[in-house]
Amino acid sequence: MSEAIAFDTHRYVKRLMEGGFDELQAETLAAEQIAFLNANLATKSDIARLEAATKSDIAKLEAATKSDIESLRKETKSDIAKLEAVTKSGIESLRKETKSDIESLRQETKSDIESLRQETKSDIESLRQETLAGIEGLRLETIAKIEASKGSLVKWMLGAMLAQTTIILAFVSIVVMLLMPST
Repeated sequence: MSEAIAFDTHRYVKRLMEGGFDELQAETLAAEQIAFLNANLATKSDIARLEAATKSDIAKLEAATKSDIESLRKETKSDIAKLEAVTKSGIESLRKETKSDIESLRQETKSDIESLRQETKSDIESLRQETLAGIEGLRLETIAKIEASKGSLVKWMLGAMLAQTTIILAFVSIVVMLLMPST
């Protein structure tokens, strides 16, 4: 603050003296008032210097901010590229792992299907053998019953034939007796 502020000290002293101050008091108060104003009030050039300094500070801050933003942009871009690479690697690893798991599951499933096929084939063969054995048992039982029935049937047929023969002979005898003249 190098410029002095325009202040009419003569008028100020005159007014103080009209208000009851003596000349020494009025001049002392006027000198203090000028010192106070010069020390505490800003002049146009003070404001211009402050404005220029503020503009310079803002320009420096703007340049630093742009630099920081550019640095942050580059770091972010680098971080994104790294993250993309890590993500791609992770996806590829997961793809390979999944493919391996699928292949392993396919082999296990194929093995399980083959094992089940063999078990089913064995069960079918076992059931076929049991069925054939059951049929053969029934056939032999039926043959035995037929053989047992043959004896009874032959006996019954012989009895029936003998009865028929007896009836026929009796009938023939009766006819012969009836046809023969009585003597």
